[in-house]
Amino acid sequence: MVLAQLGGSISRAIQQMSNATIIDEKVLNECLNEITRALLQSDVQFKLVRDMQTNIKKIVNLDDLAAGHNKRKIIQQAIFNELCKMLDPGKPSFTPKKGKTSVVMFVGLQGSGKTTTCTKYAYYHQKKGWKPALVCADTFRAGAFDQLKQNATKAKIPFYGSYMESDPVKIAVEGVERFKKENCDLIIVDTSGRHKQEAAF
Repeated sequence: MVLAQLGGSISRAIQQMSNATIIDEKVLNECLNEITRALLQSDVQFKLVRDMQTNIKKIVNLDDLAAGHNKRKIIQQAIFNELCKMLDPGKPSFTPKKGKTSVVMFVGLQGSGKTTTCTKYAYYHQKKGWKPALVCADTFRAGAFDQLKQNATKAKIPFYGSYMESDPVKIAVEGVERFKKENCDLIIVDTSGRHKQEAAF
Protein backbone atom coordinates (compact mmCIF):
# COMPACT_ATOMS: atom_id res chain seq x y z
CA MET A 1 0.00 0.00 0.00
CA VAL A 2 2.77 2.44 0.95
CA LEU A 3 4.80 1.61 -2.16
CA ALA A 4 1.73 1.90 -4.39
CA GLN A 5 1.00 5.39 -3.05
CA LEU A 6 4.63 6.43 -3.49
CA GLY A 7 4.74 5.05 -7.03
CA GLY A 8 1.50 6.86 -7.88
CA SER A 9 2.80 10.17 -6.53
CA ILE A 10 6.06 9.90 -8.49
CA SER A 11 4.20 8.92 -11.67
CA ARG A 12 1.81 11.88 -11.31
CA ALA A 13 4.70 14.31 -10.81
CA ILE A 14 6.46 13.03 -13.94
CA GLN A 15 3.21 13.08 -15.92
CA GLN A 16 2.50 16.70 -14.93
CA MET A 17 6.02 17.65 -16.02
CA SER A 18 5.57 15.78 -19.32
CA ASN A 19 2.27 17.56 -19.99
CA ALA A 20 3.84 21.02 -19.62
CA THR A 21 4.04 22.98 -22.86
CA ILE A 22 7.51 24.34 -22.10
CA ILE A 23 10.03 22.56 -19.88
CA ASP A 24 11.86 25.21 -17.88
CA GLU A 25 13.41 25.53 -14.40
CA LYS A 26 10.01 26.22 -12.83
CA VAL A 27 8.49 23.02 -14.27
CA LEU A 28 11.57 20.97 -13.31
CA ASN A 29 11.52 22.34 -9.74
CA GLU A 30 7.78 21.65 -9.36
CA CYS A 31 8.32 18.06 -10.51
CA LEU A 32 11.28 17.53 -8.16
CA ASN A 33 9.42 19.14 -5.24
CA GLU A 34 6.46 16.76 -5.73
CA ILE A 35 8.78 13.74 -5.85
CA THR A 36 10.68 15.02 -2.80
CA ARG A 37 7.43 15.48 -0.86
CA ALA A 38 6.27 11.96 -1.77
CA LEU A 39 9.58 10.38 -0.72
CA LEU A 40 9.70 12.25 2.60
CA GLN A 41 6.08 11.31 3.37
CA SER A 42 7.09 7.69 2.76
CA ASP A 43 9.84 7.96 5.40
CA VAL A 44 12.79 8.09 3.00
CA GLN A 45 15.81 9.61 4.76
CA PHE A 46 16.09 13.37 4.20
CA LYS A 47 19.77 13.24 3.15
CA LEU A 48 19.03 10.65 0.43
CA VAL A 49 16.19 12.78 -0.92
CA ARG A 50 18.26 15.97 -0.86
CA ASP A 51 21.18 14.25 -2.61
CA MET A 52 18.82 12.85 -5.25
CA GLN A 53 17.40 16.30 -5.97
CA THR A 54 20.89 17.87 -6.16
CA ASN A 55 22.18 15.14 -8.49
CA ILE A 56 19.21 15.48 -10.85
CA LYS A 57 19.72 19.24 -11.07
CA LYS A 58 23.42 18.68 -11.90
CA ILE A 59 22.57 16.14 -14.61
CA VAL A 60 19.68 18.14 -16.07
CA ASN A 61 21.13 21.58 -16.74
CA LEU A 62 18.38 23.03 -18.92
CA ASP A 63 20.52 26.02 -19.98
CA ASP A 64 23.22 23.74 -21.41
CA LEU A 65 20.86 21.46 -23.34
CA ALA A 66 21.04 22.23 -27.03
CA ALA A 67 17.89 22.74 -29.06
CA GLY A 68 16.45 19.49 -30.31
CA HIS A 69 17.21 17.50 -27.16
CA ASN A 70 14.16 15.84 -25.63
CA LYS A 71 14.19 17.51 -22.20
CA ARG A 72 11.31 15.37 -20.94
CA LYS A 73 13.18 12.13 -21.65
CA ILE A 74 16.42 13.45 -20.15
CA ILE A 75 14.60 14.48 -16.94
CA GLN A 76 12.69 11.18 -16.74
CA GLN A 77 15.90 9.17 -17.22
CA ALA A 78 17.74 11.24 -14.58
CA ILE A 79 14.90 10.70 -12.08
CA PHE A 80 14.80 6.97 -12.84
CA ASN A 81 18.59 6.59 -12.45
CA GLU A 82 18.67 8.51 -9.16
CA LEU A 83 15.76 6.51 -7.70
CA CYS A 84 17.57 3.28 -8.67
CA LYS A 85 20.76 4.55 -6.99
CA MET A 86 18.78 5.08 -3.77
CA LEU A 87 17.85 1.40 -3.73
CA ASP A 88 21.34 0.09 -4.53
CA PRO A 89 23.50 -0.19 -1.40
CA GLY A 90 26.60 -0.64 -3.55
CA LYS A 91 27.47 -3.99 -1.99
CA PRO A 92 26.11 -7.54 -2.25
CA SER A 93 22.97 -8.27 -0.27
CA PHE A 94 23.00 -10.54 2.78
CA THR A 95 22.90 -14.20 1.83
CA PRO A 96 22.34 -16.80 4.55
CA LYS A 97 24.71 -19.78 4.54
CA LYS A 98 23.51 -23.36 4.91
CA GLY A 99 24.69 -25.16 8.02
CA LYS A 100 25.08 -21.90 9.95
CA THR A 101 22.17 -20.33 11.82
CA SER A 102 21.11 -17.01 10.33
CA VAL A 103 18.58 -14.69 11.94
CA VAL A 104 16.71 -12.33 9.62
CA MET A 105 14.45 -9.61 11.04
CA PHE A 106 11.82 -8.01 8.82
CA VAL A 107 11.18 -4.34 9.58
CA GLY A 108 9.23 -1.60 7.81
CA LEU A 109 6.08 0.44 7.86
CA GLN A 110 2.86 -1.06 9.18
CA GLY A 111 0.79 -2.60 6.42
CA SER A 112 3.71 -3.03 4.02
CA GLY A 113 3.35 -6.84 3.86
CA LYS A 114 6.06 -7.99 6.27
CA THR A 115 4.15 -10.98 7.68
CA THR A 116 3.25 -12.35 4.26
CA THR A 117 6.78 -11.75 2.98
CA CYS A 118 8.28 -13.54 6.01
CA THR A 119 6.28 -16.65 5.20
CA LYS A 120 7.15 -16.50 1.50
CA TYR A 121 10.84 -16.03 2.35
CA ALA A 122 10.74 -19.03 4.71
CA TYR A 123 8.82 -21.16 2.20
CA TYR A 124 11.26 -20.29 -0.60
CA HIS A 125 14.23 -21.40 1.50
CA GLN A 126 12.39 -24.50 2.73
CA LYS A 127 11.95 -25.60 -0.90
CA LYS A 128 15.72 -25.13 -1.36
CA GLY A 129 16.46 -27.57 1.48
CA TRP A 130 16.77 -25.16 4.39
CA LYS A 131 15.21 -25.62 7.83
CA PRO A 132 13.47 -22.26 8.40
CA ALA A 133 11.40 -21.10 11.38
CA LEU A 134 9.18 -18.06 11.97
CA VAL A 135 9.00 -15.89 15.09
CA CYS A 136 6.09 -13.46 15.54
CA ALA A 137 7.38 -10.46 17.51
CA ASP A 138 4.42 -8.33 16.41
CA THR A 139 2.54 -7.71 19.65
CA PHE A 140 0.93 -4.50 18.40
CA ARG A 141 -1.37 -5.51 15.53
CA ALA A 142 -4.45 -7.51 16.47
CA GLY A 143 -4.40 -10.85 14.71
CA ALA A 144 -0.71 -10.69 13.76
CA PHE A 145 0.19 -13.94 15.52
CA ASP A 146 -2.91 -15.65 14.10
CA GLN A 147 -1.95 -14.59 10.57
CA LEU A 148 1.63 -15.83 10.93
CA LYS A 149 0.42 -19.05 12.59
CA GLN A 150 -2.04 -19.70 9.75
CA ASN A 151 0.56 -18.98 7.05
CA ALA A 152 3.23 -21.09 8.77
CA THR A 153 0.84 -24.01 9.31
CA LYS A 154 -0.13 -24.03 5.61
CA ALA A 155 3.54 -23.97 4.59
CA LYS A 156 4.49 -26.54 7.29
CA ILE A 157 7.05 -24.18 8.83
CA PRO A 158 7.65 -24.17 12.61
CA PHE A 159 6.63 -20.93 14.32
CA TYR A 160 6.79 -19.22 17.69
CA GLY A 161 4.76 -16.42 19.24
CA SER A 162 2.62 -15.58 22.24
CA TYR A 163 -0.90 -14.39 22.92
CA MET A 164 0.03 -13.39 26.48
CA GLU A 165 3.45 -11.72 26.26
CA SER A 166 3.42 -8.05 25.22
CA ASP A 167 7.20 -7.48 25.06
CA PRO A 168 8.29 -8.01 21.43
CA VAL A 169 11.98 -8.21 22.35
CA LYS A 170 11.35 -11.01 24.86
CA ILE A 171 9.34 -12.97 22.27
CA ALA A 172 12.03 -12.48 19.62
CA VAL A 173 14.82 -13.62 21.96
CA GLU A 174 12.85 -16.65 23.20
CA GLY A 175 11.89 -17.66 19.66
CA VAL A 176 15.42 -17.34 18.31
CA GLU A 177 16.87 -19.33 21.23
CA ARG A 178 14.26 -22.06 20.85
CA PHE A 179 14.87 -22.51 17.12
CA LYS A 180 18.66 -22.42 17.54
CA LYS A 181 18.29 -25.41 19.89
CA GLU A 182 16.18 -27.13 17.21
CA ASN A 183 19.00 -26.56 14.68
CA CYS A 184 16.98 -24.33 12.37
CA ASP A 185 19.38 -22.68 9.96
CA LEU A 186 17.14 -19.73 9.02
CA ILE A 187 15.17 -17.97 11.77
CA ILE A 188 12.89 -15.21 10.49
CA VAL A 189 11.56 -12.63 12.95
CA ASP A 190 8.42 -10.73 11.97
CA THR A 191 8.06 -7.32 13.65
CA SER A 192 5.19 -4.91 14.11
CA GLY A 193 6.47 -2.06 11.98
CA ARG A 194 7.01 1.61 12.71
CA HIS A 195 5.13 2.85 15.79
CA LYS A 196 5.58 3.50 19.51
CA GLN A 197 7.17 0.08 20.20
CA GLU A 198 10.04 0.62 17.77
CA ALA A 199 12.31 2.10 20.45
CA ALA A 200 12.35 -1.28 22.20
CA PHE A 201 13.80 -2.92 19.10
